[in-house]
Amino acid sequence: MSTEPFYGADHAALQAFDPEVAGVLQSELTRIRSGLQLIASENLSSPAVLTAMASTLSNKYAEGYPGRRYYGGCAEVDKVETLAIDRLKALLDADHANVQPHSGASANMAVYGAFLQPGDSILAMSLPHGGHLTHGAKVSFSGKWFNPIPYHVDPTSEDIDYDEVERLAKEHRPKLIVAGGSAIPRLIDFARFRAIADEIGAIFWVDAAHFIGLVAGKAIPSPVPYADVVSFTTHKVMRGPRSGAIVCKEEHAKAIDKAVFPMMQGGPLMHVIAAKAVNFKECATPEYQQYATQVIENSKVLAAALQEKGIRPTTGGTDTHLSLLDLQGVGVTGADAEARCDAAGITLNKNAIPNDPQKPNIASGIRVGTPCVTTQGMGTEQMTVIADLIHKAVTTGDADPEHAVSREVRGTVTDLVTQFPAYPR
Repeated sequence: MSTEPFYGADHAALQAFDPEVAGVLQSELTRIRSGLQLIASENLSSPAVLTAMASTLSNKYAEGYPGRRYYGGCAEVDKVETLAIDRLKALLDADHANVQPHSGASANMAVYGAFLQPGDSILAMSLPHGGHLTHGAKVSFSGKWFNPIPYHVDPTSEDIDYDEVERLAKEHRPKLIVAGGSAIPRLIDFARFRAIADEIGAIFWVDAAHFIGLVAGKAIPSPVPYADVVSFTTHKVMRGPRSGAIVCKEEHAKAIDKAVFPMMQGGPLMHVIAAKAVNFKECATPEYQQYATQVIENSKVLAAALQEKGIRPTTGGTDTHLSLLDLQGVGVTGADAEARCDAAGITLNKNAIPNDPQKPNIASGIRVGTPCVTTQGMGTEQMTVIADLIHKAVTTGDADPEHAVSREVRGTVTDLVTQFPAYPR
């Protein structure tokens, strides 16, 4: 076995130098190709995006911003960051963009840093009702450093209770109001949030991590005209590298930039920023817009087909890439459903539903998303098949891959992913 160093994205060289790691890369590719990937927060980045990440830009320290770096030798990385900024501003019609956040959580941390002091109050969606850890959960920095006031879903519609948002805002007068979360299947009324924030003089922040790809694809309304600041991840529907970004009104540009660097982060990941630039160019194409529209259509058909089989989508359906499914009607926990689907070659996640009687690590629901399978070229016809496979695995399957139902479902899954392969080349 060679012990010589190697340079570049050369799998053969990696195999020779470190077969253990190379084996993991190959087995992960095999896992992706051999099953249905239905986790709503995952997608399949393009080979162009992956190539940019596996580049010599990974070597460069570039603390600061284009033209204002703390290191020499930044002329080339300045070019790629400027490209990413300009492309993102054009894509989302935004005043200002910062492409340096390493993740969605670090982007969110920067938003807090730009506008709040420790102890300030924030109004955000309750985590068990569809919010996010960084929106005030006790185990997160956001719940430890700030005073979270949670709002919830309406018990009848299971959508955001906007009247409660308005009442809590007037009662507590938080400095920041957050819209967005990790399990919200419906469109958000940004205009209503904006009006509430204006009435009490609060900053209105949209955490668009889950749905920004649909916005970029012009498939749903944009929060950018309404929000003071919008943070998001660049993976999920957007199909870029695992990372984050922020856009904001021009009046907040300096505060956001200072909060990202030097307040929250040091050197940016220039290879990832290059991958974001590639991704933003991809998102500006007509093909991506068609993809984003198909993601939603697939999601609606999948949710409706599952509902016909007795697996109820909360809110009665979905407007986005994901549906949150209540399993109480079929007498299965989310944890059991996740394990049974996994044994059958279907990857999804257990998820709490509003007013869930189960603990979060058990849960009464599952969350199902269509970004990956849509990237693979599947359409509404395949969603009805997938609904049948999920129902069969959840209601009659087992966590044992050798169980008869597991083998039966996995056989059909194999047929599907053979017809619509991930990374076919």
